[in-house]
Amino acid sequence: MAYGVKIAKGDAYKRAAIKRRHIRVRKHVSGTPERPRLVVTRSNRHMVAQVIDDIKGHTLASASTLDSSIRGTEGDKSALAKQVGALVAERAKAAGVEAVVFDRGGNKYAGRIAALADAAREAGLKF
Repeated sequence: MAYGVKIAKGDAYKRAAIKRRHIRVRKHVSGTPERPRLVVTRSNRHMVAQVIDDIKGHTLASASTLDSSIRGTEGDKSALAKQVGALVAERAKAAGVEAVVFDRGGNKYAGRIAALADAAREAGLKF
């Protein structure tokens, strides 16, 4: 089954390509109550991570660079992504989640995405 994403120019083309890749990833990755999905959304300035149970349609835990505990801290974007990963892992463990499936959101597993995932692993989440 083909999913159509409108092709545009410039930066919109890049977002359309990310959307196509995310659709391709989501064909195989789904969250369950035992092992919810850790989805990462990346913009030029911010990172958002959510732990989602796709069967119920509930967000179990979330963290972002917009959170008050992270917002005023110093460091580059990768350092902030590490803080988001540690915070979402801490909140997920508080919600009773031990293991997740990782949804990179159509982005490459490098840079800020990898930093967030590594920090979540170090904080105790199993992928």
